[in-house]
This record gives sequence, structure tokens and C-alpha cells, in this order.
Amino acid sequence: MYKKVAASALPQRRLLASAIGFAIASSAGLSLAAEQSDGTLQLDKVSIEGKQEQSYKVDQVSSPKYTAPLLDTPQTVTVVPAEVIKEQNALSLRQVLSNVSGITFGAGEGGNYGDSINIRGFSATNNLMVDGLRDSANMTRSDMFNLEMVEVVKGPSSVYAGAGATAGSINMVSKTPSLRESNNLQAGLGTDGYHRLAADINQPLDGIEGAAFRLNLMAHENDVAGREQINYERWGIAPSVAFGLGTPTRLTLSYLHQSDENLPEYGLPAIAGKVLDGVDRDDYFGFRNIDTEEVDVDSFTAKVEHDFNDLVSLNSITRYSETDNRTVTTRSYVETLGNDQYKYRSGSGNGRDTTSKLAINQTNLVWNFATGFIDHSLVTGMEVSRETVDKTNFSNNLDLDLVYDLDNPPGYYSGPRHKTNTSTVDAELTDQALYVFDTLALSDQWDLTLGARWERYEGENDEKDFEEDTRTQLESTDEMLSGRVGLAYKPVENGTIYVAWGNSYNPSAQGLATTGTGLEEGNQNLDPEKNETWELGTKWELLDQRLALNAAIFRVDKTNGRVELDDGSYELQGEQRVEGFELGASGKLTDKWQAFASYTQLSSEVLKAAPGEDQVQEGQALANTPPRSFSLWTSYQLPADFEIGYGAQFVDERNVAVATRETPSQASRGKIDAYWVHGAMLGYQASEELQLQLNVNNLFDEEYYDRVRTSAGSADSTGGLVPGDGRSAVLSANYSF
Repeated sequence: MYKKVAASALPQRRLLASAIGFAIASSAGLSLAAEQSDGTLQLDKVSIEGKQEQSYKVDQVSSPKYTAPLLDTPQTVTVVPAEVIKEQNALSLRQVLSNVSGITFGAGEGGNYGDSINIRGFSATNNLMVDGLRDSANMTRSDMFNLEMVEVVKGPSSVYAGAGATAGSINMVSKTPSLRESNNLQAGLGTDGYHRLAADINQPLDGIEGAAFRLNLMAHENDVAGREQINYERWGIAPSVAFGLGTPTRLTLSYLHQSDENLPEYGLPAIAGKVLDGVDRDDYFGFRNIDTEEVDVDSFTAKVEHDFNDLVSLNSITRYSETDNRTVTTRSYVETLGNDQYKYRSGSGNGRDTTSKLAINQTNLVWNFATGFIDHSLVTGMEVSRETVDKTNFSNNLDLDLVYDLDNPPGYYSGPRHKTNTSTVDAELTDQALYVFDTLALSDQWDLTLGARWERYEGENDEKDFEEDTRTQLESTDEMLSGRVGLAYKPVENGTIYVAWGNSYNPSAQGLATTGTGLEEGNQNLDPEKNETWELGTKWELLDQRLALNAAIFRVDKTNGRVELDDGSYELQGEQRVEGFELGASGKLTDKWQAFASYTQLSSEVLKAAPGEDQVQEGQALANTPPRSFSLWTSYQLPADFEIGYGAQFVDERNVAVATRETPSQASRGKIDAYWVHGAMLGYQASEELQLQLNVNNLFDEEYYDRVRTSAGSADSTGGLVPGDGRSAVLSANYSF
């Protein structure tokens, strides 16, 4: 089955490769025609100027809700820019976010949870956005081919991102058309079966003033370095067109399609944060002829912008997206039989067919005015959305009495199987919100930032269990008012000192749109969890505003976390706290030397647990929350058109899980080993059009675990850790014209 699926993808990849070649040839013809008509070399001049302007430093986030530049925004906001992403050849969202300290990843196997991300110890999985709109479909963001940069906002901020933003939010910014003609073709070849072809074509439309068209294409395949049995294949296309650029009224229409065919995994069996003895990094505990992850994403977006005058503007963005996800996985959790023999745990080989649909609109009105001596930057807006999840769970009814040696898992299944549907889930989540933000310039040195958001959150869940012959219908409605206050003082023009407070809410229904689960009989009537943060920080721009520095100390408190009681009901009596400090730097140290770095120190603790668990859990650090983490990427322009880059990431030892009465104390307090990972880049500008780049990832082939399933595990049922990628090398050629 697996080989058949892989073979069926070949015509699609060949067709896409032909489309990329045709797009390049067409755009080349357009460029030649333009050159013949006016006799100039305008394209070459634009390309050179664009290269000179590239920098790691970003001055403004994309969302109009942030009414001040980053220097004056009283919150920790980290933007991973296009230049860092390009130099690292970072493809997935996980690779991009590895540049931001204080972020860890859960081991969400394909299609169940997709990207599982923690910021400052709390989950941000439900607060992923694209162009400021929530994008909560349960999938792995595997490719950045249509994305410009990634913005990470840290700390509870429901006022900006909506319900659930305990950790903060992550916004992915799409590429859009511009009036500057540019064309880029990328081809990549590397170890571990790495093959990539991509194109980014941007062309003004002749005869239509202010109109431009952009097309991004991608075809990709690779095995996982150090785990050659795992392989990924995908292709994508993203056309967009804009009208009215450079005029008061602008319209942008865009479409995205991406198809992934991957071999999913649960990682390696582990107990207490340590992989079982005898297990190698390249062992695969799934069934290659059964397991699969097939994802198709279609997204349509329309954005309208209008400037009434220099002081008042309107922007409205609407999106409809649909994600189809078929996943079958075999669990790496194993049961110990003794004599170094093991067998698969129940549930292996089961799967789900999921269709997620999202319709969402966000409309903002931006005002700039004065009341007396106070200048205002005011944003008023509304957001409405409807998300649905239709999921069918099924079992292949595999014979899991298969016994094997731990150092030789079978990898294939040859026994009987019979597919039956076990349950269906029909979930719906609707959201309506009104919000207002204002930055008040009280004087040349003092700014006051205020924000408030009212939100109505309604969830419904209809689940049918065919094995138990039951049907469960649940619903939940919450109304929440969140806010944020920040006071900034500028002792000099290039420096800001600030103090800020913000809060967030976690309603019981927030997971419905991601997994179709989370709402239960015991919690459907509970109020949302509440979280708040205090932050004291400072931001500076040095070296003639080429280098941005930031530092902050913070505290995040969850004051009424949901805890499950012995009878299966829930109460809001849990308390958790994470406090620490962060340092960050981005920009140019010299004309030729750039750096992007961050360091985070966290102290996390369970302050109050459920009755009966308090003696076990209270005082423990939160799971998958390292006390220290660090990330660095730096590059330097050498003579003779060479460029070198170096990166390092450190993640400290951290708890794999929080103890419970059901788990042995020594296992539940197990630690995942700390790790350092290094990478390097060598670039060469062979001509004005051609740039070559060699990336070596995991330079010293470190064996480490960067995705954690927060279960301590036991001999009866182990937990799981997913290894980080081994050493790999990729040579890319970027041709711009």
C-alpha cells in the first residue's frame, strides 16, 4: 500500500515541476519584452537594492491591532524574518520556531494534534494564525513556501488573538503581490533523498494600473536524517492577485493548495524521559504498509483595504479554508513481556478521516486623531468565525499479539485486518468578538497602550460510538472580556522601558476546532480558565538603529485551571505559575555581520492540584518546560561574494510529565536530557542572478529528542519521544531575474 501511494504521487510532482518551469519561462519572456521596449536594465537594479536592504531586524508587526512600532510595543514580540528563514533553508514551522527560545514542541503525531507548540510552559496549539486570522486545523505546517515571516507574541493575550491565548500567539505572514517585478527559482538537492523545486514569480499586470500577480510553487520530498524509514512528500501552489496597489483602495485575492503524503510516527518507546535500552534512533515502530498521513489544504482569502484619508483607514480580510486529513498510525508505546520481548499496544493501526472547515472575517477601522495634547492611534474591530470538524474514527482490527525483539521491530504488518468504523464526531465552533485598541501619546516620552476584547464562544459536539452504541451531544457557551494595559517610557528616542499587564481565557470548547475533542459532560458547564501576566521590559535600537535589543522579566499565572476529580467531574481549582526573564537581539552588528539570538530562563511550578493529587504534584515543574533555552543564528559577508552562517540551539533538561497517583514517582519525575544542536551555512553569489547555498544541519550529529509526548510511561505501556533530525546537508541554487 505504501509503495502504491508513493508511486501515485509521481505524476503530480512531474506536473508541478512542469508548471514551475513554464512559469519561469513565461516570466522570463515578460522580462525580456519589458527590456526590449524601454532598453533599460531596471530589473537588475531593483534586485541589487533589495539585497542591500535585507536585515534580521523588523520594525513593525503585520497586524493593525498593534498600534505602535515594535520598539514601543509593551510586550515581548519576536519576528523571525525572511532573511533568517532563507539562510537556514528552514522549511517547516517547527524549524522556524526553533529560532525562538522559550518554545518547545509536543509529539503530536500526524493528524491528531498536528503542530503541538508550547510557549513559556503553556500550549499555543490553538493560537496559530495566518495573516492575523486563526488557523486551527489539526495539521503540521510542513512548508513555508508561501510565507514571508513568522511573528511570535509571548504571554497571555486573548485581547489580540482571542480565546485560549495563554502562552501567546504565532502569526504566519503570507507572501503577497507587489508592483516590483521579481522572479526566483529554487532547486535543492541533499542527503537523505532531499529533492526540492520551488518558484516565486511576481509580475505587475500590464495595462491595469496598480495591479500585480504573484505565483508560488513548490514540490518537495525527503527522508528524515537519522531515521531513513520516515519520508515526506508534498507539493503546493499559491497564486494571488492584487488591484489598486499604490492607491487608496486595494484588493488582494489569494488561493493556497498544498498536498502532503507522509509516513507518520509516534517516535521511540521511552520510560521516565529515557528511550528504552536497545532502541536505536533509526528504529521505526510503525507499520510502513498501513500507516499514512494524507493531507490536502485549500484556502481562499480576500483582503480589502481603503484609506479614507491620511488619518482614517479600513481593512477587512475574509478566509474560507478546508483541510482533509486521513491518518493511520501505529503507536510506539510497547508492552514489556520479559526476556527482552515486546508487543504492540492496543489501538495501533487505527486511523481517522477528518474534514475541517473554517470561515472567518476580521474587519478593522484605524483612526489617528488628537484629544487636546494627547495623540491617539485607535483601532476598533470585529471578528466572526465558524469552524466545523467532521471526523470518522476507524480500526483496522490488527492482530497485535505480534511479539518481537526490541532491537528489531517488524516495520511491516502481514497479518489479517478488517476495517470498521468505530465512532464519528461532528463538532462546531462559532466565535463573535468586538475589540478596541488605543495607544495614547501622553507626551514625547510617555505612551499608554490600552486594549479590550469582548468575545462570545459557542461549541457543540455530537459523538456517536458504534462499539458502545451510544450518542453524546454536548454544548458550551462562554462570554469573555479580556484586556491589556501597557505603560511605556522613552528616556531617549531609541530606547523604551515598559510595564504591562494582560489576561486570557481558556474555554472548555477551545479544542473542538483542532481535534474535535475536549468538550466533555464534566466540563461543558465550567467557566473558562483564567490566566494573567505581568511583564517589565526594555527595548533599544543601537548602532544607528541597525540592531534591536530587548529584555524582559515576567510572570504568568493560571489561577483556576481545570482539574479532574475521582468521579470524572471537573472543577476550576488548579493553579500554575511560570516566571522568568528573556533576552533578545536582532539586526546588524556591522555592515557585514548580522545576528538573531534569544535566551529564555523559566521557573515553572504547580501551585495547586486536584484533591488527592496535591501531595504528588504540588511543587513540581510543568512538563516539557526547560529552565533554560537559547537560540542563535548569525551570518557574515566574506570577500569574493561568499557568506558564512552559523546556528546553535540549546534546550535544558526538563520534566517529561507531572506526577500522578497512577504513575510511579520515579518515572513521572523523569527528565529529558538537555541538548545542543549546531548548524552551518556557506553561500556564494556566483553572479547577479545566481546564488548557491550549502546548509549542514545538526553539524555534529547530536542524538536528541525535541518533541515530547508528556507521558512518563511504564513497563505495561511506555511513553514516546520523537528524535530530532540527524546530520544532513542540502545544496540549493537560487536564480533571480
